[in-house]
Amino acid sequence: MRREDVPPLLFQAADELPEPDLADAAWAAGLRVRRRRRRAVLVSVLVVLVALLVVSITIEVGSNGNADITPPERLLNTPRDYVAPAGQIAGIDFWLAPPPGSERFLDRLETPLGDRLELPSKVHSLAKHKLDQVAAVVLAKNGDVYAPLLLGRDSSWSEAAVGLVAVDGRPPLSSGAVSPDGTVVAFPQPGEIVTVNASTAQISQYRLPAGDFSSVSWLDDAQRILVSGPGVAYRVLVGEGGDGERQIARIEASNDPEAVTAPFRIETGYVERYQVGGQWTEDSTLTLPVQSWVGQTFSSDGGVARLFIANKLPQVRTLVSQPQGVAAVSTFRAAPSRLLMLGEPFAGSGQTPREGGDPAYVRQPGCCSVLGWYDHDNVLVQVRGWVLAWDLNSGQVRRVTELAVGELALGPGVRP
Repeated sequence: MRREDVPPLLFQAADELPEPDLADAAWAAGLRVRRRRRRAVLVSVLVVLVALLVVSITIEVGSNGNADITPPERLLNTPRDYVAPAGQIAGIDFWLAPPPGSERFLDRLETPLGDRLELPSKVHSLAKHKLDQVAAVVLAKNGDVYAPLLLGRDSSWSEAAVGLVAVDGRPPLSSGAVSPDGTVVAFPQPGEIVTVNASTAQISQYRLPAGDFSSVSWLDDAQRILVSGPGVAYRVLVGEGGDGERQIARIEASNDPEAVTAPFRIETGYVERYQVGGQWTEDSTLTLPVQSWVGQTFSSDGGVARLFIANKLPQVRTLVSQPQGVAAVSTFRAAPSRLLMLGEPFAGSGQTPREGGDPAYVRQPGCCSVLGWYDHDNVLVQVRGWVLAWDLNSGQVRRVTELAVGELALGPGVRP
């Protein structure tokens, strides 16, 4: 056979063969690749699960069955500047406040009070410059008469056209003077209570049975005031009341006028809740080593705060002072209570630090008190010469303002 005869024979043989289906071949090859990929992914997942199981078992065994792992929720809720508590008192975590003389070096919480709160050089008449919300109230004394100065949320000052007199030798300003909505301020006076409406400049007087009333505390509705003196207390209706409600009603009193507060009050041994009829019922017990309480009880959405003086405490080292602390007591059973203990100047040395600052001093009993809540996480505390804010979440203490005034009451307008 010649070479040129081969190609015709090959073409003839090819014509007799069936044509291949290329689409079916490609589809079959794709299925094989997909199966291989699925098997690879499944193997990888199994390997990861086995590795995690081995790590979990290792941690469990290494910690005697209690893995010391912080839950993700706690990691998310813990502030970055969190400070661990110094210990416990009566089963409650406590933190140590910065020593006196170091306040100027603390981080600052911005408020309308400014860096230094002092009597203003420029004051408007309240009748001409009304305020939508009061941030603070101070008194300017002129002879035997006190003039109330109101600081608005916009940091402007207004003076109410009323002259106030001392009550039992004390200035007529209570720390609970400002209503919950920040519009009305109440002042105790001999035999009466005087209110100033900052939004309308209206001044009202409510006569009371004879007595020296030194403390006022508002109910949450901003329509009623609890006014008290030693062993006597009244509920005063200053807004709209219910059918048949008396404007002045006598309520259960206390030997400590500042203890009469609503909706809660802290007394030695327990926290009490105010009832509509004017009584207090026990809300929870409190086993703190309290010698006496100072100032009013202030309530927030989920807690109450008041300052106490204690006897010597082994947990708080003091050399020349008596331990004092702010008790922030939770009104929710599942939430923890906390304590802020006020320490001595620089470990009791009484010396100003080398880096400068204010002269060191000892915080004497009664020097300090709670002024209210900035928000539901921050308690506002007055110490000598300063207002501080204690963050319950982080444990941090910040300076709010330096004080160059005497008596002070704060309102919701303190939040800018």
